[in-house]
Amino acid sequence: MAAVLEITGLEKTYRSRRRGVRRALDGFDMVVEQGQVHGFLGPNGSGKTTTLRTLLGLIRPNGGRMVLLGEEVPAALPRIAKRVGAIVESPQFFPNFTASDTLSLLADAGGVSKQRVAEVLELVGLRERAKERVKTYSLGMKQRLAVASALLKNPDLLILDEPANGLDPGGIREMRTLMRGLAESGMTVVLSSHILGEVQLICDSVTVISRGRRVAHGPVADILAQHAGTGVTVKLEDPAELSPAAEVLISAGARVTPHPDHLSVTNVDRPAWVTRTLAEKGFFVSELAPVRVDLESVFLDLTATAPVPGQARQVDDSATAPAGGWGV
Repeated sequence: MAAVLEITGLEKTYRSRRRGVRRALDGFDMVVEQGQVHGFLGPNGSGKTTTLRTLLGLIRPNGGRMVLLGEEVPAALPRIAKRVGAIVESPQFFPNFTASDTLSLLADAGGVSKQRVAEVLELVGLRERAKERVKTYSLGMKQRLAVASALLKNPDLLILDEPANGLDPGGIREMRTLMRGLAESGMTVVLSSHILGEVQLICDSVTVISRGRRVAHGPVADILAQHAGTGVTVKLEDPAELSPAAEVLISAGARVTPHPDHLSVTNVDRPAWVTRTLAEKGFFVSELAPVRVDLESVFLDLTATAPVPGQARQVDDSATAPAGGWGV
């Protein structure tokens, strides 16, 4: 399958008098294949937004290579901008404009037909509220409007930064259905989100970034499989013995997380080892079950163990381009 987005060795360093030198991106790599919904995950401050802003020409990198839709950027951005829709960070709109006015203005600027305005309003569930002023909108409705603006050009690549922010559970489900439908129609979607349960449901593949470096990438099922089967949940006949039982397992080399009614035990090759080790010390297991791995637990483990980047080199402050919007 063809790659729609390729990033190789991306570097970005900031320098300020107050914070000194900070390496936001430290040789970051990323590949997104055509027709996928790809999750882009990382803790706050990990480099996600810096990556997206650099990719869209809003920040100048210090090193690395970026390719969008087969063309190297930022040089090719004037040619391919019409094929990319993007929301990066909080969208801003004129508060006294209606949703219809806002999208019509953007459509005129981008040479998009007025018919497309009605189509995207329907897609994001704003058709009934299209004539209301944006200042009356909730945060979730503004997010819907932002997604609509990014979809106006019917892009080949859609980049969304926290599109479910402010949405209620019903709205999140609708957004999930929309993203899957877009991918099935041939559009590629890059989705940055902190709602990891949704990412697991909607995304075909993910890239995880921590401290400016890629720490995991690939199909969601493969990443979960790599972390499955290494842990068990342990319950004892006498719950009051959980604490001393945990000490026994830790002393024997296991990693143990205590809970009120059970122990989560990892770093063991065979579940039978847990039963035997505890029985030798007089602790009797009443229940032993594999730990069910989800994307949230894997994400927390990956980002907690990511290495700290080395000391960044000094760079000229001119490497940072002025902030601004792009792509709608």
